[in-house]
Amino acid sequence: MEQHKANAKDLAKLFLKLGILGFGGPAAHIAMMQEEVVRKRKWLSEQHFLDLMGATNLIPGPNSTEMAIHIGHEKGGWKGLLVAGLCFIFPAVLITFGFAWLYKQYGQLPEVQPFVYGIKPAIIAIILGAIFPLAKKSLKSAELIAIGILVLVGSLCHINEIYLMFGAGFFAMFITYVRKSGNGDAKSIVPAIFMQASGSTLLAASNVNLFWIFLKIGAIIYGSGYVLFAFLDSELVSTGLLTRSQLIDAIAVGQFTPGPVFSSVTFIGYQINGLAGAIVSTVAIFLPSFVFVALLNPLVKKMRGSKLFSAFLDAVNVASVAIIVAVCFQMGRDSVTDWRTILIAIASISIAFGFKGVNSAFIVVGGSLTGYLLTLV
Repeated sequence: MEQHKANAKDLAKLFLKLGILGFGGPAAHIAMMQEEVVRKRKWLSEQHFLDLMGATNLIPGPNSTEMAIHIGHEKGGWKGLLVAGLCFIFPAVLITFGFAWLYKQYGQLPEVQPFVYGIKPAIIAIILGAIFPLAKKSLKSAELIAIGILVLVGSLCHINEIYLMFGAGFFAMFITYVRKSGNGDAKSIVPAIFMQASGSTLLAASNVNLFWIFLKIGAIIYGSGYVLFAFLDSELVSTGLLTRSQLIDAIAVGQFTPGPVFSSVTFIGYQINGLAGAIVSTVAIFLPSFVFVALLNPLVKKMRGSKLFSAFLDAVNVASVAIIVAVCFQMGRDSVTDWRTILIAIASISIAFGFKGVNSAFIVVGGSLTGYLLTLV
């Protein structure tokens, strides 16, 4: 597949658009990136996109943000890495800051639930439409299909995704090693997973304290935004820096704003220490992602060149797809609950699979407006 060129301006335009329209969490963001980067612009092959998607699951931090940073690095080196990452994050941070200011001024959030109502069923359709070609590409053998099924079952049973990812990868490496009679040449690359190591209680927050709290969380957290909120409860609510009511409102902001859910920390930082707190918290939570991707990105192609690590990547790719399918199932169970949402889901899936040229943004907006209109019925 011929890969088309991209400059910093192209990256900025794309990731600003995705940052503005990227509702639905990491799985939806990655689905949108696959549509834009692989199918429309042909910047990356499906296989390389899969490899990068698998790599993002091996390091801590927000997966979709790291995927944007990976793509930027692939197309524009260090400059592209910064442009893609910052442009993807900026809209969410700006919108979240606006909600934080309103909340501080008026003590409540505006009513957006009627518009959010129809978004999730539409987002499920977008994810399924994008993951289907990736699934076909990644399921290369009966062995990988079996791994995918096992990971899917494990994910639905709420087994930690890191165990599933690394378990799938190392199992495939072992099988390949046995099959090749020990002819592997791979060097040991074992990502370090640092445990939380903070037992101190802070009664007052300086910006330095906020920076280290969020830097630590950004450097060690795996999993979804809900894992992030568990860390925030432990680090901020239990130490008296934030009320549980404020945390719940931050969760709400993270759910109905586009872009990475980690932008919720902008809201939290503003509640604690105003504008400076918002800036410090935001920089700290996202900084580790830029560092991790810069270190990992050059290794992805080298891993693909090794038989053992190629098997590892293939299994991680399959595991990534299986976990996204499990996320879709869980989202569907939580959000497709009545005839209105069922109708929106069926219509959105029909459009996503039947009209592949339709921009996913139209499906999101259509789902939101349809949901709003149906709540009036």
